Amino acid sequence: MTAEEKIKGRRIGVVGMARSGMAVARQAKRAGGHPFVSDVAPAVRLSAQIKELSDIGITFETGGHTERLLEYDYLVLSPGVPLAIDILRKAERKGIPCFSELEFASWLCQGRIVAVTGSNGKTTTTALLGEILAAGGLDVHVCGNIGLPFADIVEKVTDRSVAVVEVSTFQLETIADFKPQVAVILNLTPDHLDRHGTFENYKATKYRITENQTADDYLLLNREDAETMADNPESEATRLYFSTGERNDVASYVRDDSLYVSVKELTTPVIKCGEIRLSGPHNLQNVAAATVVARLFDVDVGTIAKVLKSFPGVEHRLEDIGTVAGVRFINDSKATNVDSVRYALKSVKERVCLICGGRDKGSSYTPIIDVGRDKIKGLIVIGEARDKIFNALGKAFPVQFADSLGEAVAKGFEMASPGETVLLSPGCSSFDMFENYEERGRAFKAAVTALKQSRNSNEKVSS
Repeated sequence: MTAEEKIKGRRIGVVGMARSGMAVARQAKRAGGHPFVSDVAPAVRLSAQIKELSDIGITFETGGHTERLLEYDYLVLSPGVPLAIDILRKAERKGIPCFSELEFASWLCQGRIVAVTGSNGKTTTTALLGEILAAGGLDVHVCGNIGLPFADIVEKVTDRSVAVVEVSTFQLETIADFKPQVAVILNLTPDHLDRHGTFENYKATKYRITENQTADDYLLLNREDAETMADNPESEATRLYFSTGERNDVASYVRDDSLYVSVKELTTPVIKCGEIRLSGPHNLQNVAAATVVARLFDVDVGTIAKVLKSFPGVEHRLEDIGTVAGVRFINDSKATNVDSVRYALKSVKERVCLICGGRDKGSSYTPIIDVGRDKIKGLIVIGEARDKIFNALGKAFPVQFADSLGEAVAKGFEMASPGETVLLSPGCSSFDMFENYEERGRAFKAAVTALKQSRNSNEKVSS
């Protein structure tokens, strides 16, 4: 069935008015469908969305999902919508199909798709790969869970384009025909257990990224990731592996402190590891993965190396936002699971006053102890998970509680000495206090700016 047959003249229920839902509604309308958008939030919180939908003639409801959704041919879900809600259970009983925004957008995509998933490093790898492919002369569109919905860019994607899409389990839960030409699984550690229940369920959902691939496609896996290697996910795609060790059975590896790539029967050095701007062992894995994909698209190693020397990373991921009175502040709001916190602690050289907490995702916080034992000076915990974090880590580190991120910044600054770092690396989702991790990161940066201004003002008064 063509994209036109799937959309034109069809009644499409869109669940959720966040960025993904709005993008689906717009594309469905443009493609001749009849979308209806539903959201649980009250109208007062959705004024911008309501105005846009009204202006383009799309019907909607707010304040809850009614059974009107059960009148539609199929439903398209925003990633944040849990499958367990009542209206979706009713839709399932009635045999109404439910698809993710990722699935819907893929119907309209004329270009090649590179899909990047994993527990950690997705955003960095997706953004880096987009930069490399663009520098190599390709028409590239970076989107997905990175912030810009896939459905927002598909009308720009021609048959000569490449869509580099960051993909989450929330999106993979409800795919049907989604088929990337290149699928990348970076690593797997426990995450989103509050939604998936078990680590096994979570991993199985991640592996759906390859279920529609054929022998003409590629699946790129991390040779150093124990979970992926043990599971050996089924796939018809051609398998390639990346590594930061010295191995003979991989498409990228490190030897004598240089990154090598071996793709399409050509092995060549790419760059000295010390010349890569991104720091940390986890980022070296991200670089190794992006390099393999770039070579699959015939980007020359000189271009790859040039980008690797200059690419600074992404906002909200180990983002250095400056110092106040000798105390450095780092925004790692994108760290929404425990393993991300561990990566951050390994990447920061100084002693750390760690701000963490938010909405718990069901994982244990005790793995922070080993890597943080000689690194963490103290914790400032916020959000719904703060008692759980205190119970897990309170005997290992000094812990203070804060009721807001601004208060946490102030306490972190008071705790830290010059030459030390206040690190926001929450290890939790943001939804208890913020709309998303971006809003949380911006709030952190605003609090640091306010602290800096306050210090400067006090110094002027004193002088």
